[in-house]
Amino acid sequence: MNRWLMSMCAVGVYVALGLAAVTDASGQQAAPPAPPLTKPPSFPLAAPAGKDSNARNVAPSGALNKGAFDPKTWKNGGAFAAPKGSKIWNPVKLKMQRGETVVAGTLYQAFDPWVYCTMANAGYDFIWTEMQHSARDWDAVAKMWRTCPHAKAVPGVRVAHGTEREIQHALDAGALVIIVPTVDSVEEATEARDWTFFPPLGRRSNAITVPARDPDMWGSVPGGYRNTINDNVVLIEMIETLEGLKDADKIAKVPGITAIFAAGNDLGNFGGFNTDAPDYEREINIVHDAAIKAGVRLCGPLAWLGRPDFTCFQGGSEEDAIARGAAIDLGPLANTHWVPAVGPFPH
Repeated sequence: MNRWLMSMCAVGVYVALGLAAVTDASGQQAAPPAPPLTKPPSFPLAAPAGKDSNARNVAPSGALNKGAFDPKTWKNGGAFAAPKGSKIWNPVKLKMQRGETVVAGTLYQAFDPWVYCTMANAGYDFIWTEMQHSARDWDAVAKMWRTCPHAKAVPGVRVAHGTEREIQHALDAGALVIIVPTVDSVEEATEARDWTFFPPLGRRSNAITVPARDPDMWGSVPGGYRNTINDNVVLIEMIETLEGLKDADKIAKVPGITAIFAAGNDLGNFGGFNTDAPDYEREINIVHDAAIKAGVRLCGPLAWLGRPDFTCFQGGSEEDAIARGAAIDLGPLANTHWVPAVGPFPH
């Protein structure tokens, strides 16, 4: 559509609305003036114009918080409290609260929503969307999650680090399980918790995001997203380093943490021992003991299924899942490829 035709269409709209087209000094068409407000808004408790209201020291009439303002003694209102009798709607949170076993399928590198949705309906409890060791961006992740939000497995993600940007990107895209890697201290554990939860437990900002308003995601959850997500989000913090082991007891006791994860590969990586060494087992047992003392769930790799007190596991990747499925489908015909003597395909 050329500029002249666009101008004629705009004039037609103005005429249809009974408004005269307006031009500015340069002759360019301008928007019509806004109609006057029929009734100005009323702000009876607003500070008087041009005057210090002394709000820092004096509460307005009817306020819950009296006296001088102090964030340490501030009593939160109930505007965002979960409605009375609200029930948990995240199936992973329900299973973990009951001490039942949950298993995540790990989506390492795939960008295709079809691959994600296939894994999300393959039988896992949640999908561990990998963002620590992946080249994906948050747009790609959000697109995958929005494609099949009501799949059997809920969307979860291992963020790159426990900071505001990473965790709030994840939650604003729709994550219901947050996994935080390499937590070295109770301070880091608390920071990750703060960005995961809305006030008063945490410091998550209340953005008007797609999951919160889209009825095809979490916009129609019972009790409302903002009021119930604190009770439904799952936070798993990973103990992977010697520093993390030192603070493991304190990390596990940070309010809001659902589970701690004993990182099989990286505890060996940071500790310097193979998985069959007594020192390695000591590391795992330190994480085990921290979880038991704090009363939180205990997670690890799926290879540890059957290890005492572990009820939360990271399963294999999309490639592992395809390979296992193909082996079941093919049975004795699996891996019976012809092996040529020459060319690019000898094995």
